[in-house]
Formats: sequence, C-alpha cells, structure tokens
Amino acid sequence: MKSKNPYRDGDQLLAMLAALANPHRLRIIAALASGGRNYVSQLAREIGISRPLLHLHLRKLEEAGLVNSQMELSHDGKALNYFEVHHFAVELTPAAIAEAAKSLTSHSDS
Repeated sequence: MKSKNPYRDGDQLLAMLAALANPHRLRIIAALASGGRNYVSQLAREIGISRPLLHLHLRKLEEAGLVNSQMELSHDGKALNYFEVHHFAVELTPAAIAEAAKSLTSHSDS
C-alpha cells in the first residue's frame, strides 16, 4: 500500500524542500494560502515581483506539487492562469527523513 504522504519519496521530499527554500516562493505560498486562488498578474502585484519572475517561481512550486494551476477565460475573453495552493502536510522528523533517504535516486550534491 502506498503512503498517503506524497513527500515520503526521497526525490519528492528534496523537490519540495528545494522549492520552499526561497523567500519569494514562501511569500507566494503565504499569499495563496491566505487569499485563496489568484491569477498571475494580481499575484505579482500583491507580492511585488515581476510576472516573468513570478512565473519562474510558480513553475518550481508546481513541479514540486505545492501549487496547482488552471487556465480560465475571463468574461471579456482574456486567458487567466489561476494558481492555488495544493494542500500538503509533511512531518519532518529524523525517522521520516531516514525513510525518504532510502528511495533517493541521485547521490550527487546538485
């Protein structure tokens, strides 16, 4: 039976931790967690970063499974890419890290 915790796998845990190891990404998660789903332009204004930079950070968060995106059309026909936080919870204990380390596929420090 597979664990319900998607970050039990070592590679997934590393991706999540790497994605969260950036102040902009923490602010993005915080903004989405407190304000709910939002589209890129509005989120960029709220956080105070450019849209291209926000897109880079959102891509990293999405790859780590921390946010979801959905393209929608506005009433005037504009395509808006909405993002929301994907619910996640990780218990980060020495035992959990030891379990995750068993499934690491890479031994490099990259």
